[in-house]
Amino acid sequence: MTEKSQRICILGGGFGGLYTALRLIQFPRQSSEKPEIILIDQRDRFLFSPLLYELVTGELQTWEIAPPFAELLGNTDVRFCQGVVSGIDINQQQVKLENGQAFSYDRLVLAMGGETTLEMVTGATEYAIPFRSIHDAYRLQEKLRLLEASNCDKIRIAIVGGGCSGVELACKLADRLQDRGRIRLVERNDMILRKSPDFNREAASRALSERNIWIDLETEVELITPVQISLKYKNQVDTIPVDIILWTVGTKVTPVVQSLPLKKNRSNQIITSDTLQVIGNSKIFALGDIADSQDADGQKVPTTAQVAIQQADYVAWNIWASLTGRPLLPFRYQPLGEMMTLGLDNATLTSLGIKLDGQMAYLARRLVYLYRLPTLEHQIKVAFNWIVNPIQDMFSNL
Repeated sequence: MTEKSQRICILGGGFGGLYTALRLIQFPRQSSEKPEIILIDQRDRFLFSPLLYELVTGELQTWEIAPPFAELLGNTDVRFCQGVVSGIDINQQQVKLENGQAFSYDRLVLAMGGETTLEMVTGATEYAIPFRSIHDAYRLQEKLRLLEASNCDKIRIAIVGGGCSGVELACKLADRLQDRGRIRLVERNDMILRKSPDFNREAASRALSERNIWIDLETEVELITPVQISLKYKNQVDTIPVDIILWTVGTKVTPVVQSLPLKKNRSNQIITSDTLQVIGNSKIFALGDIADSQDADGQKVPTTAQVAIQQADYVAWNIWASLTGRPLLPFRYQPLGEMMTLGLDNATLTSLGIKLDGQMAYLARRLVYLYRLPTLEHQIKVAFNWIVNPIQDMFSNL
């Protein structure tokens, strides 16, 4: 009698979920031992989010940074299911979707990512645009298109958050809008890029200054309306007219994750062991934005793309090991540095003792991200396009 194959359900197709699935299929197995791997995501596309900024300036196309799951997984043993998770029964080991589908599991991977927190300021949910998804980028593109086609002299943009996302957005938008842009960066702390290396912060500060981007430090947002933003600085509130408000701060976990009876921190992130298994349930793994994880040395790891990619390798190994009787490995995070785009053909990079800015950093960042794209086939397609497009542009200008 043939034994039923084990089923691995992976919830979320971001860096953590997709890369776990792609890594799992690389481990050697007999045909009879192959588990069924199901990847579930509410969207039909993976998003390589560090390159989302290039969509706003037209440097890259949607297919390059957001290939469909069907394309990425078409020639693999991973089954993709598009749907919204409505509930998880950890006692029955079952995942339920809003469309009525249900999947039992032997191992579960929670990698659903986070959502932008907009509820903290009145008007933010209605009038601010987060910058986390393709849909967000399209909303921004459409607003920009309408404003650029209008008769308005200046296009006024306020960006809330002086971290990497806010700084990268500000520089890209400044280069797109040129003299028509009036961009303001709002940061509640006393400096931008508080957690970044000094070299990157200094390069970013120069890039912002060269583009005449106004920086409001130690400033909080009090109120947002369709055409204004109210800012509080040293107990004084100023109300400023704006055309677009972008929100790049705050992350919350999804309601489905919040409702799970698992050990969590104050932010509702699921606490994991160093093997990335959730506390109290060894059949469930969590990684990425929704996980409160420590590495093998007991150090808390940040919730960034490079961490999620590294976690995916360990989660895949530990699932395979748990199914085949091998020892599980504690997660060992290797900090690889930080890269930021600072406008067209400009970036900054601090990594493994190397410090670069300008065009060399821009090129290095592109090459690193090309290598990090999820499959070899997609890497080849994108690389070919990056090579051919400049050549076509050169001949078209002759």
